[in-house]
This record gives sequence, structure tokens and C-alpha cells, in this order.
Amino acid sequence: MIWEQLLWMLALCVLPLVLCFLQADADLTLLWAEWRGRRPEWELTDMVVWVTGASSGIGEELALQLSKLRVSLVLSARRIQELERVKRRCLENGNLKEKDILVLPLDLTNRSSHDMATKAVLREFGRIDILVNNGGTAHKSMALETNLDVFQELMERNYLGTVSLTKCVLPHMMKRKQGKIVTVNSLGGILPVPLASAYCASKHALRGFFKSLEAELFNYPGITISNIFPGPVESNIFKNSFTGEVTKTIGNTTQNIPKIATSRCVRLMLISMANNLKEVWICLQPGLFIAYLWQYKPTWAWTILSHKWRQTIENSKRAM
Repeated sequence: MIWEQLLWMLALCVLPLVLCFLQADADLTLLWAEWRGRRPEWELTDMVVWVTGASSGIGEELALQLSKLRVSLVLSARRIQELERVKRRCLENGNLKEKDILVLPLDLTNRSSHDMATKAVLREFGRIDILVNNGGTAHKSMALETNLDVFQELMERNYLGTVSLTKCVLPHMMKRKQGKIVTVNSLGGILPVPLASAYCASKHALRGFFKSLEAELFNYPGITISNIFPGPVESNIFKNSFTGEVTKTIGNTTQNIPKIATSRCVRLMLISMANNLKEVWICLQPGLFIAYLWQYKPTWAWTILSHKWRQTIENSKRAM
């Protein structure tokens, strides 16, 4: 009788947690920080934040939300017209003045320009408190039908460009013994994703680099290395993805998968930055459950996902 009562009590305690998880859109550590942790409005004000890939999607939304926190913003991407558009939106909707925003065009694949860009930011604002590595692109094609040029372009843009810029900024942070390096990765940097082998390879490489870098910075506790792993987000990343060739992009396409709102994703990113979280997952269900399953029971995950992957590939072939 006592054991039955204990089991019922345990079930009553566990059931609310299960129900909460079924509605979760981020890992449990991040959701706890959202509930009980430090607020971005307290922690990020008056900081100098450099955002790459700021011309659209997550980068644009991040710039907009940061502009309301009275930070100094550096906006970088290849398309200067789009950066100027984002700057105008920040000035219209945020709490910043013209002098608080620097538009700095940057091509991640042009690694020789990264040192000069870093010096330009330091001349303008005197310091870099947060570097947000957000620039990058994706592709959609079968591995054997993808030219090596696509693999090379994605490694140059997503991985080597990010590593290069980080290596330019990091000595400045080490000299000051403080700073945050935030890298927007992808759940594709944790999970295998069919039709995205080159993209996943570049994102897995990023995870390995920044985990190793974090281990090397043990003498610099004031420097935080943070890796953000979003699932599908409402953005143009699918539209602008490569196919099997670097000269072709997918263009307009519909993805029948649940996507988290960009504004919600960015808000959770800011909470992660305010609380110095080292790795966070941001994704709607069932993607979040799959990430946990892959982390702790990869064989089960393979079994569960194999049918979905087969269906994805078959649908892609029919679409062609």
C-alpha cells in the first residue's frame, strides 16, 4: 500500500514535467535561465556587440532586439544595402543613435580582410564585448550529387571564415580578460540531416573548434564561449541555400516542418548570452525531443528517424 502511494506521488510529480517538456522550445537549462536567470536588460546594456550575418534572418532580428538594450552595434554582412536597411530599422525601433551603429561590410570568405575589420571596430568603439558569429549559408542536395565546390564554399564561409574572425577578435578579449564569443551553429551540428552533408560537416567542425578553444581558455574565466544550436527557424536560409552547385540556389521553396519564430529564437539567444550558457538548443517539438534522444540514445534515434529520412529523400527526388 505504501509503495503504491509513493508511485502515485512520483507520477504526480513527474507528469507536470513531462507536459512542460512536450511544450518546450528550448533545452531545460535555457528554459530555467529564462524563468529564474539574469535578464538581458540587466546584463547586456552598454556593451559593444558585433553581429555577422546581420542583413537578414536571425542576424537582423538580433540587431533589432539588441538596439532596444542601449548597446553599441556593429553590423556585418556582404550586402551593404541590406545592412543600411537594418540600421534604419534599429534607429527607428530601438534606443540607439546614429553614432551607436557601425555598418561594416564583411565577406567571411575573404579572410585577409578580417584583421582590418577588427581594427576598424576597435577604432570606432574602443573595445569588443560580444562577437556573434552568425554568418553562413546552407545547401540541399544528395552528397554524391553535390560538387566539391559546394563543400569548399560552405567550409570557407561557415567554418574557416568564422574561425578566422574569432582568431582576430580573441587576442583583444584575452588582453582585457573578458568578453563573449557567441556562435550560431545549428542542430545540424549535432544531428545528421539528409540532403545537407556539406552544411552539417561545416557545423560539426564549428562545434569541435569552439569546444576545444573553450578548453584552452581555462586561464581566462572572464571569456565565455557560447554555442547556439537552433532547429528550423523562420528565415531565408532555405531560400538562399545552394543546390549541388555553387552557381545555383534553391529559391522559393516550402518546408513542411515546424519552425520557431525568429523573434522567439533571438530572445532565447539573448537570455543565453546574459547567463553565460555554454551550449543551448532552441527548437520546437518534436525536434527538441530528437536532439535529446540523439544525445543520450543515438541507436534508438537512428531507428526512429530512419523512416523519416527515407521519406525526406524520396520526396526530394520527386520534387526534382
